[in-house]
Amino acid sequence: MEHGHPDDVEDADARDGIEHLVVLPERDVAEEVAEQLAAEGLTQVRVVREALAGEDDSEDHEWAVHVRTPDDPAWADRLTALAEAHDGWYDAEPGA
Repeated sequence: MEHGHPDDVEDADARDGIEHLVVLPERDVAEEVAEQLAAEGLTQVRVVREALAGEDDSEDHEWAVHVRTPDDPAWADRLTALAEAHDGWYDAEPGA
C-alpha cells in the first residue's frame, strides 16, 4: 500500500474548510479563545500578533486567533459572538 507524503495531507487540510480571524486586544484573551476553540475540536488554531492597517506603534498591535473551521455558517456566528464577548472583532475574510 502506498502512502502519500505528509505534506500532501497538510496541503489537503489547508484547502478544506474556511479560514477565520478573531482579533482581540490582549494576548491572554487570545490564547484563552484559541484553547477554547481547540477544546471544541478545531485542530488548526493559532495565535499571532497582528499589525493592523494604520497602526504604527507596536503597542497598538492586537492579537489574532487564526482558525480554520468546517464550511458551516454557524462557525461565523460562533466566532463573532466570541470576539464581541471579549471586546474584539471578527474578520469574515482574513485573506481579502
